[in-house]
Amino acid sequence: MSEKKILELEYPVKASASMLYPFLSTPSGLSEWFCEDVNSRGEIFEFIWEGSEETARLLMKKNDRFIRFRWLADEEAGDKSYFEFRIVVDELTNDTSLIVLDHVRPEEEEETRLLWHSQVQQLLHVVGS
Repeated sequence: MSEKKILELEYPVKASASMLYPFLSTPSGLSEWFCEDVNSRGEIFEFIWEGSEETARLLMKKNDRFIRFRWLADEEAGDKSYFEFRIVVDELTNDTSLIVLDHVRPEEEEETRLLWHSQVQQLLHVVGS
């Protein structure tokens, strides 16, 4: 298997950081666009899609700025990969962007890019952006 690299995707968002952040960090917000349902117990988040379930650990967060998760399957395999949602607000224009960081194998990059694009389009629809 090839080594993973960081995939960074940026999306302009017509919403404030304080409005956007709950959609990235809470079970109810994430279930609006990322998956069908989310359950959390402390730092452990269970993401549910059409009957399948993936569990992730919340690694770091800073309100209205970013949140980082690692899939437990990766963690158990010794893989230090993570995915992160980062909110950036331009100081001059006050424009908001969502940065998605993910670790992917080169052969999975295009598929992962398309998946994130689809998911973020759903998020933009939900926030009215």
